Amino acid sequence: MNSHSTASLVNKEIFPGEVFVNTADFDIGIRRLLPKYDEMLDVLAGCISGANHRILELGCGTGELSLKVLQRYPSAEIVALDYSPRMLDFARSKIESAGYAARWSGIEMDFGEWANNPNFSGFGDRFDACISSLAIHHLDDEMKLKLFQRIRESLNPDGCFWNADPMLAESAAMRDIYQAAREEWAANQGETLAAIRGNVGMSVSYGYSNPDRLATLSAHLEMLASSGFETIAVPWKYYGMAVFGGFVN
Repeated sequence: MNSHSTASLVNKEIFPGEVFVNTADFDIGIRRLLPKYDEMLDVLAGCISGANHRILELGCGTGELSLKVLQRYPSAEIVALDYSPRMLDFARSKIESAGYAARWSGIEMDFGEWANNPNFSGFGDRFDACISSLAIHHLDDEMKLKLFQRIRESLNPDGCFWNADPMLAESAAMRDIYQAAREEWAANQGETLAAIRGNVGMSVSYGYSNPDRLATLSAHLEMLASSGFETIAVPWKYYGMAVFGGFVN
């Protein structure tokens, strides 16, 4: 296990996307923090049903989305990128324990670097699908657009891209509504959002990623359209969380 995987991060500084200081809080904590987390990932996994052989995952985190895809599609092979050594360690252990190690490759890499380097082909450059969850919102809008363009270029004909991420509220009133939904979710679990956030670390910038750089859903869809995606859709939305993406011809 990489030394960065320990639970004793004295200053509580973490990579963007790690969320929690202690690895023991990763999977339990995210389900308490985000409403309908599993439903969101299940919807995303269902959207790649027609293009599920060779898949690129950007920011694999603890491997929860990888696991759902591998369980659902026996033909799926995933190349998963993440810049956090302890996230990759956590995900790899989970994938191996489930018996899917032969169909999953975890690579320590900043996917912003992949987006910014069109000549990079260290793990191949043609995929049937690209997926991501709770990762791309750490890029600024310029890099989001560049990433969407890079994804588009990497997909085979009839390929698809699906992302699950928090969205920037469209107004102050909507921000309050989204916040109330989060508070209600925590309360229904017998907790408060403040108590759950007590285990959250201090996210610091790393590579191309930063603490939250949210964009509205409409801004994301415009970026996809300008990047050349067709049949753009939002198959799932729950207050400030959404699954969105599209297909290429």
